[in-house]
Amino acid sequence: MVTLSKSVLEWIRMIEEKRAPRPRAQNIILENREKLSVSGVLDVESFNDECVVADTELGILVIKGMDLRINKLDIDSSELGIEGDIISLGYSDREGTRNRGGGFLARIFR
Repeated sequence: MVTLSKSVLEWIRMIEEKRAPRPRAQNIILENREKLSVSGVLDVESFNDECVVADTELGILVIKGMDLRINKLDIDSSELGIEGDIISLGYSDREGTRNRGGGFLARIFR
């Protein structure tokens, strides 16, 4: 019979916790259509002063506006902050964007 030490058991538990899927969660706070805070951000795919495309826990988020500026991007804490004149926010599912022809960016700029 093999007996594992307490530290080995804790190490195994930590690895199992990392493997467990994280709950999908996202918060979006828009203040006066000028300041946007988004949580659950995995990556920013592209950005310019008129469009920001972010990969989030719940799909691709497209933010459109004028004079957009990213003032905070922290991938470790999954937070994104944007300032500017925000006109619209829209989601596109990851699965839907990868299975259709033409690519995601081709559909955005139609």
